[in-house]
Amino acid sequence: MSTTTANGITICYETFGRPEDPALLLVMGLGVQVTSWEPEFCQAFADEGLFVIRYDNRDVGLSSSTPDVEYSLSDMAADGMALLTALGISQAHVLGVSMGGMIAQLMAVEHPDRVLSLCSIMSTTGNPDDNQATPMAVEIIGRTPTLPREATIEEAVARARFLAGTGFEFDEDRHRRRAAAAFDRANNPEGKARHRRAARDARDRTPRLRRVGAPTVVIHGDADPVVTVSGGRATAAAIPGARLVIIPGMGHELPRDIEGRIIQETVRNARRAGFSPRGTRVP
Repeated sequence: MSTTTANGITICYETFGRPEDPALLLVMGLGVQVTSWEPEFCQAFADEGLFVIRYDNRDVGLSSSTPDVEYSLSDMAADGMALLTALGISQAHVLGVSMGGMIAQLMAVEHPDRVLSLCSIMSTTGNPDDNQATPMAVEIIGRTPTLPREATIEEAVARARFLAGTGFEFDEDRHRRRAAAAFDRANNPEGKARHRRAARDARDRTPRLRRVGAPTVVIHGDADPVVTVSGGRATAAAIPGARLVIIPGMGHELPRDIEGRIIQETVRNARRAGFSPRGTRVP
């Protein structure tokens, strides 16, 4: 992977595809490293004709840790836009997951001239009334354990199992490999706590989402225990012309079985912004 200075911090990123193709910026969620965007998933977008950029948010992975800086989700959205600038990219399609969906929404709200299309997955508007998650679910997703390696991995697997939903087989080996690789690459529980604070302190975006002009698709699972499907419905209702895609049985993760669907819906939405795919995956 590579690093660059953007918005006053170091950002670790990796690209897939041809730089001359339209860009797709992938934005991950709370405390989750860039490596959770698996290479095969990124390459599938590249095969459709997109220049894919995946990156570590600040305070996670190999991007800057900022313990002495009070920052917001808007600051994190500005990080992503600054990364594009550093790469010489003026506009991009944007896909965000969970807290990354909140950040992606803010990119479309606060940097509308730079966002060609928006895909918001398992996210919400910032209005607490739009998410009926149980206190247990909120507590589990927000834990910031400072545990030894093996205990941290076991907790990560248990958390992933809780989040997984009901409609797809849980791939324990996949999650165990991910958790081990993440711990060995860069374990930063304090950074996750700061992510959680930024998400907690975010304002309701509903009034501003009504001004989003970028073509938008909102994808949500109906078995999500943390950001309930009501959050996806509210997001789609707030953004003019947004398409809502509800996936039965999907929880708060992207199982391999639905990655093809995610790619199809994202590329179809990008076509509304003038993108012409060259692959065969999307009719």
